[in-house]
Amino acid sequence: MTHPLIIAVDGPAASGKGTIAARLAQTYGLPHLDTGLLYRAVGMGLLDRGGALEDATLAGMVAGGLDVRDLRDSERLTSRGAGEAASRVAGYPGVRAALLEFQRSFAGQAGGAVLDGRDIGTVIAPKAVAKLFITATPEVRALRRWKQLTGRGEVIAYQDMLADIIRRDERDAGRGAAPMVQADDAVLLDTTDMDIETAFDAARRIVEAARVRHGL
Repeated sequence: MTHPLIIAVDGPAASGKGTIAARLAQTYGLPHLDTGLLYRAVGMGLLDRGGALEDATLAGMVAGGLDVRDLRDSERLTSRGAGEAASRVAGYPGVRAALLEFQRSFAGQAGGAVLDGRDIGTVIAPKAVAKLFITATPEVRALRRWKQLTGRGEVIAYQDMLADIIRRDERDAGRGAAPMVQADDAVLLDTTDMDIETAFDAARRIVEAARVRHGL
């Protein structure tokens, strides 16, 4: 039986992992899940209910009732506020437990899938055929996100964006529940000095090498 092509793409915010994962999914004809949207939806759902981001219990309840329809408002979910909210609630064990089965079920589809996030290669799909850990310097990632947000009208200073990026990195790497770490068998891809086409080509070659190793 052919091994399903599961591609795990991990890395910090604004590293390019989401764009690369979506392109890989299109290239290989696989479904794609941006798992960060799940946590963003939980964070915004918590705030919509009048809850505080410190309320781990309510955050877990929101995560338990999450519906795919909650992921449709992509512009709201990719806002600066949603990113901050996601980073806060993602550390709660109850939230991670509630979303774990959703993500593993998505990864377990017959032909495979592409998932990007912070703990795909370590927790969600540790047996993925291809694992990539995509990163870039905080300064470059902050500039990318700053351009994205200001390009659609959000008002934020670059230095504030950089501070956000650094704070989220520290929180994601230091949390007790499934911290953001590179899987031992993941290939590191630093996109600092790459445009998106160069980065995608490098990612595709990493996946192709993994397919050869697995005889796919």
